[in-house]
Amino acid sequence: MSKSVRKDLYEAPDYYLLDELLTDEHKLIRATAREWVKKEVSPIIEDYAQRAEFPKHLIKGLADIGAFGPTIPVEYGGAGLDYTAYGILMQEIERGDSGIRSTASVQGSLVMYPIYAYGSEEQRKKYLPKLASGEMMGCFGLTEPDHGSNPGGMVTNIKDAGSHYVLNGAKMWISNAPFADIAVVWAKDEAGKIRGMVVERGMDGFSTPETHNKWSLRASATGELVFDNVQIPKENVFPEISGLKGPLGCLNQARYGIAWGALGAAMDCYDTALRYSKERVQFGKPIGGFQLQQKKLAEMVTEITKGQLLVWRLGVLKSEGRASAEQISMAKRNSVEIALDIARNARQMLGGMGITGEYSIMRHMMNLESVVTYEGTHDIHLLITGMDITGLNAFK
Repeated sequence: MSKSVRKDLYEAPDYYLLDELLTDEHKLIRATAREWVKKEVSPIIEDYAQRAEFPKHLIKGLADIGAFGPTIPVEYGGAGLDYTAYGILMQEIERGDSGIRSTASVQGSLVMYPIYAYGSEEQRKKYLPKLASGEMMGCFGLTEPDHGSNPGGMVTNIKDAGSHYVLNGAKMWISNAPFADIAVVWAKDEAGKIRGMVVERGMDGFSTPETHNKWSLRASATGELVFDNVQIPKENVFPEISGLKGPLGCLNQARYGIAWGALGAAMDCYDTALRYSKERVQFGKPIGGFQLQQKKLAEMVTEITKGQLLVWRLGVLKSEGRASAEQISMAKRNSVEIALDIARNARQMLGGMGITGEYSIMRHMMNLESVVTYEGTHDIHLLITGMDITGLNAFK
């Protein structure tokens, strides 16, 4: 299919007039991001997904619309925005593609956030402005081949060698790894405490092999991080944090972005199915006139509306510093679950056309199969909520 065929006609659903809860600044940020996605992402994304290639040329545009670390203070190159603005950006980008949103989420939530929150002033000044502008790209190394949902079991380790540390181990399923300039990596020190550090491309013994043959997030670059006696300067280690609190704090940031982002994918699938239902004629009338199709559409917009209210309230709490990790878990799990359900039902409404690259639905559905797993699986988030409401730990 030629790249010029697709025209992005997306209109976002707002059944409960939620726009009235947004500031003029929020709406301006959304309009800018939406226009960028329509112009730069939608026309090319199917082609890149089919080829399983990351569209690297989009990095500058992501930086230009403020998608890299929008909540980071202006003095470090960020936009100093609130968390609702950050959520809106992630929603609009994932409406285009989950893989492109992953690139932005990793850069902002998993690389810039820990450097800002846990790093030294020298680290902030060295890395954050270049990360915000897209001049430098980062990735986040926590998950290992044998330790996903249980990151505390990691075997990647650092040993003190006097003037520096020596890092050994491997990380897996790392977004942005193949092209990242730096990696924020978590490893255990000799006392068994988890420490965070910045590893730079070009350090001897550090490699980033790409992961191939993915059926999901095909327009996103995924890879491994391999550390073979990598010498880490002591000034590259975060001074202010040790233990799981560090990486889990980063994951809260990323999960928050996903809670908004997955809704964007859901809204795109709903919008596509709604438009198709009015145009596709069977048995002498548009299929949108049949009860079962209306049932699907009505349930979609209901779930989207509930999800919009949930993430809007979460954004307010997060900007006030009152959002708990457990509240973020609930929103992440809910948004991805309804997005998957909506994608599957929308795909059915389009019949055979639903599996083609002429429409975005099948790509969203495949992408969401990764989103439901990463940054805490569906089941793990359920248990986080369960532990919070009962006070009983089901993990052990």
